Amino acid sequence: MDHDTDHTGHHAPHPAAASWPMAVRATLHCLTGCAIGEILGMVIGTALLWGNVPTMVLAIALAFVFGYSFTLVAVGRTGLDLKSAVKVALAADTVSIAVMELVDNGIVALVPGAMDAHLSDGLFWWSLLGGFAVAFLITTPVNKWMIGRGKGHAVAHAHH
Repeated sequence: MDHDTDHTGHHAPHPAAASWPMAVRATLHCLTGCAIGEILGMVIGTALLWGNVPTMVLAIALAFVFGYSFTLVAVGRTGLDLKSAVKVALAADTVSIAVMELVDNGIVALVPGAMDAHLSDGLFWWSLLGGFAVAFLITTPVNKWMIGRGKGHAVAHAHH
């Protein structure tokens, strides 16, 4: 079976090689949405004195909501209907957000005392920001690899 053909039987063009600047932009886009949701979830859970697990679940859920919403707004401006825009956002952001959240939350969970730190503690903020920095460094090559294969943010870029 020829994997380089599309459903019409024509040879599909290979995606262009992804550049590092393109991957960095995609990752910064993802990081912005993730950071807003993650920080909001951590602040809400910590302020309400929730336990670690419900706080982390809220933070991760909000990271996905905000991450997807940034792409939804961007591709929605191109005139796509909501159903199509949701499909693009899911295709563009799911892996990127998942990797970012896995790394960021893993780091916060592994930093001694970070999960028990209060909003007024530097440890709370430094572990969160440090987690974002490491997540950015790990997610950027993932995004580069995906974009180079026509996946991830390449799906959203096709609608810009």
